[in-house]
Amino acid sequence: MQYVSTRGRAEPTDFFGALMTGLAHDGGLYVPDEWPTLSPDLIRSLRSMPYSQAAWEVMRPFVHGGSAGDAGDRGISDATLHTLLDEAYASFVHHSVAPLFQTGPDEWLLELYHGPTLAFKDVAMQVLGRMYEHVLRFHDRHITLIGATSGDTGSAAIEAVRRSTRSSIFIMHPHGRTTEVQRRQMTTVQAPNVHNIAIEGTFDDCQRILKELFNDGQFRDEVALSGVNSINWARVLPQVVYYATAASSLGAPDVEVSFSVPTGNFGDIFAGYVARQIGVPIRRLVIATNDNDILARFLATGRHELEDVTPTISPSMDIQVSSNFERLLFDIHGRDGDRVTADMEALARDGVFTVDEALLDDVRSLFGAHRADEAQTLAAIRAVFDETGFQVDPHTAVGFHAAREDRQGRPDPGVPMVVLGPAHPAKFPTAVERATGVRPALPPHLSDLYDREERLAVLPADLATVRDHIRAKLART
Repeated sequence: MQYVSTRGRAEPTDFFGALMTGLAHDGGLYVPDEWPTLSPDLIRSLRSMPYSQAAWEVMRPFVHGGSAGDAGDRGISDATLHTLLDEAYASFVHHSVAPLFQTGPDEWLLELYHGPTLAFKDVAMQVLGRMYEHVLRFHDRHITLIGATSGDTGSAAIEAVRRSTRSSIFIMHPHGRTTEVQRRQMTTVQAPNVHNIAIEGTFDDCQRILKELFNDGQFRDEVALSGVNSINWARVLPQVVYYATAASSLGAPDVEVSFSVPTGNFGDIFAGYVARQIGVPIRRLVIATNDNDILARFLATGRHELEDVTPTISPSMDIQVSSNFERLLFDIHGRDGDRVTADMEALARDGVFTVDEALLDDVRSLFGAHRADEAQTLAAIRAVFDETGFQVDPHTAVGFHAAREDRQGRPDPGVPMVVLGPAHPAKFPTAVERATGVRPALPPHLSDLYDREERLAVLPADLATVRDHIRAKLART
């Protein structure tokens, strides 16, 4: 399989190239040049497989490096992929990895927080870290991983590579805009290859600097730069799996399933779009957003227009520039890289681009979007607790609010609605306690988190300052 850039100006590459490059050299994001198809029989059979086996079946067409052996210097063999997935999901505390919990008639919660850092990012990051280590060991190379996080990506990425001797990782987070648990999960890791940078700004500032670093060709080559954000296709791919397994468990391919997805950077819900493209019968994908509702406004008006980022109790969604939306835009535009480039240039220049009504109708045929403000988010946490005795974090609560709003407007009897649960409630204890009156406890392996020593650098939202800091740290290793 080949991968092409959403901007259409970079040379196509294979999975190895997409993994190691992250962002294409023309500033675009890699996507497969065509979508493979899972057979109905395969989708049906996923419900009886261990999760790692199901992941192998879903991911193999995208990674395919040969049936045996090492697959050469450009690939990951089928056997190696199987081993990497077995190892990755052995680190999860629930044997199902991504279990379903019924919360009401035709309503389900998909629990995605049973990995080591209590967030859905572990589902992909535990795989990505092992892929990197395998490839780097084969090539006897060292790389520099750089990521931007609004809360959960950073800790998941750090956990995935903290023991690596072949990669250094730098994670930028917005200073003072994550929860204490989220911050401490990053800053208390004392491994010598781990570096945390608190940026004096928003997540969008972190993401802007990240893209500027990737677009600096000299620096990129100098430090062997690669990425752990969902700009990297290998981050999105493992997330496709839990859409397929959840749908299969609920009756697919013989039953259609809808999903409500708490949405910030659009990577998780784009994985749902990919699942549908490869044959998973998804009726509807609901964009669940907080006060930072750029995607809901786009779906309503066709205008993708930036506003200031508003801090909320669901901070991982406090984003205006949703990078992965560019991947969907590429398909909306009939895979016309020039049109995507023009939209992205308009967004950078004017803070807005528009899509015409005919294209917007195509998007609306699959996607819905609903916004939950702070009061509605707290009310949703309380409602789920009262109905089930189950605590959910604020991001999951936004998902429940959006799911229920969507079903009121578009009743779909008999079609299961699955709400994605991206984080453990204990990562957001203050908001959950405020809504339910009960403070969620951290799991035993994190019980001493508040006593651990922190290590981080606070830097301005300035490209040159961050670049110099990275160079200085690498020079000491």
